[in-house]
Amino acid sequence: MSMDEKKLDTASVTIETTDEDDKELLALGYKPSFKREFTNLATISFAFSIMGLCSSIATTFNTPLFTGGPSSVTWCWILGATMCFTLGASIAEIVSAYPTCGGLYTASAELVPKAYRARVGWLVGWLNILGQIAGISSTEFGLANMILAAANVGRDGDFTITSGKTVGLFAGLLVVHGLLNSLATRHLAGLTKGFVFVNLGTTFIIIITLLAKTPRSEMHPAKYVFGSEGVINQTGGWNTGLAFLFGLLSVQWTMTDYDATAHISEEVKRAAYAAPSAIFIAVIGTGLIGWLLNIIVVLCSGSFEALQNTTSGSAFLDILVLRLGKGGALAIWAFVCLTAFFVVQTALQAASRTIYAFSRDHGLPDAGFFGKNDKRTHTPLRAIWLTTFVSILPGLLDLASPVAANAIFSLTAMALDLSYVIPIFCRRVFADHPDVMFKPGPFYMGKGFLGIFCNVVCILWTLFICVIFSLPTFLPVTPETMNYASVITGCVIILAYVWYFAAARRHYIGPQSNLNDASVEVVTQDHPTEKEREKVMS
Repeated sequence: MSMDEKKLDTASVTIETTDEDDKELLALGYKPSFKREFTNLATISFAFSIMGLCSSIATTFNTPLFTGGPSSVTWCWILGATMCFTLGASIAEIVSAYPTCGGLYTASAELVPKAYRARVGWLVGWLNILGQIAGISSTEFGLANMILAAANVGRDGDFTITSGKTVGLFAGLLVVHGLLNSLATRHLAGLTKGFVFVNLGTTFIIIITLLAKTPRSEMHPAKYVFGSEGVINQTGGWNTGLAFLFGLLSVQWTMTDYDATAHISEEVKRAAYAAPSAIFIAVIGTGLIGWLLNIIVVLCSGSFEALQNTTSGSAFLDILVLRLGKGGALAIWAFVCLTAFFVVQTALQAASRTIYAFSRDHGLPDAGFFGKNDKRTHTPLRAIWLTTFVSILPGLLDLASPVAANAIFSLTAMALDLSYVIPIFCRRVFADHPDVMFKPGPFYMGKGFLGIFCNVVCILWTLFICVIFSLPTFLPVTPETMNYASVITGCVIILAYVWYFAAARRHYIGPQSNLNDASVEVVTQDHPTEKEREKVMS
């Protein structure tokens, strides 16, 4: 349904509301179905939490360190983060114009002519959904391994980590996240407010304690942290330049799922302002603070050879043990694990809203079953538990084939990044098309050089990084070291379109207004007091 058709639909249905956010949502063709409980602080905390910072760096630190070396850790982070700034700004601009829980999926379909609307929305929707689910599953699997690695360190290596233990813990953690996400929005917003303080607090504690506990004589020189001495090719055959670029995998993995904040837009107060601002602030903050953390960890990392012989499986944890002792390291590691727990908590909330929006638009063969909210919590409980159970499935593959499980996990970054650049490209190409006529929101980079520069750079960078994502990091290539990211992503695209042309086009025509759907309950917002209004603005 085009924007003009939605305006006609809106005109034919009278829904009274005094809330400006809900008026904007009605103009986009959707009934207000959520309580708007996320304040500026809760929204910013959500945006920071989805990236994880210290926990995401901890789980991906081995990749740049053991492919390109310490200098790769340092320089690839700031290079990737700088490019991510352009992507984050471009995404924030679109989210500001289309503040719905469909996020970039909904926006992508609105940013193309009518003839392409269903096909583009279908592709972006499935790339985004499957990328998010793979991200939830892989992050939770990483958290399970982090917890078991701590048990291994605590028992001085006298602890056997098996697939059964890992998968059991992984599944149990996901069920806990499903239960927590079943709370009403008011409680979710209250919980989320504290996430950013744990996230950033843990990061700065790691930085301060490492500097305080590492003797000056044992700190690595600048040429090891930033220079040629720190370029150590460990890939087994790739040239040094490419080995160095593999360090980008850490920052690209950490700084992804930008649009998660967009998926809670219908639960955010002043969404057209708060959601894009939170995305931009979180991208800038994560990029700069993450660079500082990487520098300090490399500076205090001790012997490179000792890290290669890690027993815990985590070089990051071994560095903490080296400098802080077992007790101090495990105390901090508990908060690093808690930060990873927050990543999955926010990711599951975002993914469930995406599935809710896709079902609401009849993108799923469920007759809109998962596109309904619970009348008590005003949250999509059906979509939450569907997301939870589907996210468990890739982890269960580890019991049969770790290679197959890792192949599914590898879908995350490539699928999500492609789902981001498609709407950015469409917004730039079709902005003035009669079927589109892009109307920017409050967060707008303008028609001049800045907007064009950010859009073009982030598109080219994403295409480049997808090539890096596709390469195996170690040679020779075996079934265990093969990188299946491009194969899995390609299969998703092909199967999505086979399904679309075979059957889905009969029920999916792109984003559809639900203003005339009598089964959808309109949720009215509570009128804030003057004190609450000031709190939201702060």
